[in-house]
Amino acid sequence: MKTKIIVWFIVLFAIAVAGFAAYVWIALHWSYSSGERAGYIQKFSRKGWVCKTWEGELTMMPVPGSIPEKFMFSVQDNRVAGSINAAMGKKVKIYYEQHKWVPTNFFGETEYFVTDVKALE
Repeated sequence: MKTKIIVWFIVLFAIAVAGFAAYVWIALHWSYSSGERAGYIQKFSRKGWVCKTWEGELTMMPVPGSIPEKFMFSVQDNRVAGSINAAMGKKVKIYYEQHKWVPTNFFGETEYFVTDVKALE
């Protein structure tokens, strides 16, 4: 009787862990939306205590007379992070994917993940 309860507990725990892992995989690989934005990289840094992530701010080009808007983003790929660091101070176009409901900040602080960058100047 006691062994049967332990086996059921282990099975339920394994199902819960597998379900959570599947949810995280879907959240990181299924893109809710994608797009591009242009502007100047205002801030870009590697942050975190244990899981380091690249986080940045893009100041977008406003319409004359309006307040500049900041676009916060995360980068997972070190190649893209290197391209962003090389393009600091230049006008850039970033390509991003939005991943909603990512369960933790281990993968990035925002839901916008940059996939590519192109210097415009």
